[in-house]
Amino acid sequence: MMSFAIDYKEALKELTSDMSNGLRRFELEESEWKLAADITEYLKDGTLFFSRDSPNLQKVIPAMDKIDHYFTTYLKNESLNVAIRAAIISAKSTLNKYYELTDHAEVYRIAMVLDPHYKLRYFQKAGWDDEWIQTSRQLVQEELKRSYWYFLPLPCGDSDSDCEYSDTNVEGSEVTQMTAVS
Repeated sequence: MMSFAIDYKEALKELTSDMSNGLRRFELEESEWKLAADITEYLKDGTLFFSRDSPNLQKVIPAMDKIDHYFTTYLKNESLNVAIRAAIISAKSTLNKYYELTDHAEVYRIAMVLDPHYKLRYFQKAGWDDEWIQTSRQLVQEELKRSYWYFLPLPCGDSDSDCEYSDTNVEGSEVTQMTAVS
């Protein structure tokens, strides 16, 4: 929608400058047209980033945080035209809807915690709630236990002689598992 307005800037300027049609309050100043073009370009980059064939899950939340910060910064400018403000509020609302969906998909948090560039540090630096950070840590630990339990050492006792080795079939692959001797 905003790219349409940018493409038809001259026609919209003419339309909003005519006092007889009652649209003067929507008339944009040149600085606001520049802001609209900047936002459109910024969103285009974000759209292309999220539309790639191979998205990086661990980069989704930081990218959304960056876009949210961008919107929040512009909304602090109280002299913004009402149309630009409405467009930013609408875009921020849509962003928040998708952001909330990441809370219900554990894979985003797990991917970030496992990424060496982010780990839990990202959430701590961003000032996220400690409870949310601990939940993320717990999600990773539970997923590791659930998916890779056969690689985890089992408590067998003080020596290897207290352990018994057996081949166990896990989803079609042979693994060696230690179990305690009774």
